Amino acid sequence: MVRIAKPEDAERINELRRQVNELHVSGRPNHFKAGFGEALRKHVYMYLTDGIGYAAVDEEEGQIIGMVMVDYIDRPESPYRYAERFAHIAEICVDEKHRRQGVGKRLLDFVKADAKAKGFSRIELDVWAFNDALAFYEAEGYTVFRRFLELRLDE
Repeated sequence: MVRIAKPEDAERINELRRQVNELHVSGRPNHFKAGFGEALRKHVYMYLTDGIGYAAVDEEEGQIIGMVMVDYIDRPESPYRYAERFAHIAEICVDEKHRRQGVGKRLLDFVKADAKAKGFSRIELDVWAFNDALAFYEAEGYTVFRRFLELRLDE
């Protein structure tokens, strides 16, 4: 069952976020810092209490097995862009013991229903090239609309 997270869920959400952080540190150690310090642990409260979006969790038999953190983006029109409102998936994680069991799909379906109910034009997320989740997102209908490229000069 997916539900909006509560402040008392923060510790378990951070356990899942630690898994995501470790994946990123492993995949891109020159970019992401190892460890999961206090600033990272406190970051979740922006989604639990500050109203910038929300955190949701998938719970099974009273245990949180997945989470998603979503930003609400409201960009005004500018000289080069039209105004737009959309949801941005900032972080998503399914506990490594519960992957490939439909948890991620339930979380994405929850985000989609919320975004539609709020009248958003789209949902956006970004994924690092080393992350195997790309195939999952594509299977769920997400498509590439922008690419970031780099030329490494320090290797």
